[in-house]
Amino acid sequence: MKRPAAKATLVTALAASTAVGHVGYPALLAALTRGRRPVPPTDPATWPAITVIVPAFREAGVIAAKLKSVLANDYPGPLELLVVAEDQETADAARQIPEARVLQPEARLGKSQAVNLAVEHAAHDVLVMTDANNQLFPEALANLVRRLGPGIGAVAGAKSIASDDGESVYWRFESWLKERESVLGSTIGIVGELFAVRREAWEPIPAGIGMDDFWVSLDLHDRGWRVAYAPDAITSEPPVGTLAEEWERRTKLTAGALAVYWGKRHLIWRGGLPAMELVGHRLWRSTVGPLTHVALLGMAVGSVRRSRLARLFLAGHVVGVAAIWWPTSARPLPTPVRAAGQALFLQGVALGGMARRLRGDRVATWEKAAR
Repeated sequence: MKRPAAKATLVTALAASTAVGHVGYPALLAALTRGRRPVPPTDPATWPAITVIVPAFREAGVIAAKLKSVLANDYPGPLELLVVAEDQETADAARQIPEARVLQPEARLGKSQAVNLAVEHAAHDVLVMTDANNQLFPEALANLVRRLGPGIGAVAGAKSIASDDGESVYWRFESWLKERESVLGSTIGIVGELFAVRREAWEPIPAGIGMDDFWVSLDLHDRGWRVAYAPDAITSEPPVGTLAEEWERRTKLTAGALAVYWGKRHLIWRGGLPAMELVGHRLWRSTVGPLTHVALLGMAVGSVRRSRLARLFLAGHVVGVAAIWWPTSARPLPTPVRAAGQALFLQGVALGGMARRLRGDRVATWEKAAR
């Protein structure tokens, strides 16, 4: 009697651990913010001057459209448009937009150091970072600035994917987490696609950091600043491409995030809201959750002949794998199926990212296809 009970307890513990990032932490946020809504932002008395920074490498095919998107966003205050182009073709394309100021370093810096260079040359005290391969929704810039209230060091924008696949489901989930965290006072989630930061809150990103946006978020929290979320400051980005390309990109980013976790690990021991969000929103999903998922999967395989629950669990994985490989050109799958496929893919990405980190992959710059 003791052995089945012990096994049941172990299975329950592993299942709970596996579900912390995708179920447990969201449930906690929902409970903590029940009945609470974000405070509506208001226009500033005077719109501050902003510098929009676009780091770009091998973006010659999209940079002009991006810069036109920024200029067409109709920001109500003064706006400087600053591009750091790390290859000649991108620099030439950016210079076709007369309003853009283009910095072209002699050697490739990588995104983090390109951003540092841009901040050094920026003319204004509100800095907006945005990637070259996305487009801004109307009023995205103004919606960021509206939330730069007292004590707010940065405002995170919202990322959307111009597709109806599992990744779009994931980013809707991320948006909900950030909105709930922001209701509590601050969010841990900044994405490099779009965010604003005060110059007075800025500290240069250290060399060797591959996840610049995540470092900025944790560094701001480390120094006592809060990060707000603007769900209406939206960028639209095309799908990455093939599954192999997405795997390569995501595992590199996860390895880079693990380096940031280690550099800012003292935030966990310090406790408080940043620690809760760091562990619940990011760290558990990138480490403990996927490892316990593998252990649970192994137990299910060992029990498949005698356990109906194990067979159902494995069947769910078959459906998830099928959803990952489902062609984007085919009829869209139901949202729960796409969500399951994306969650399973991200579990694999976390394991791949941990493997890259353990073998010393700390690349702050990497090759990429031209766009």
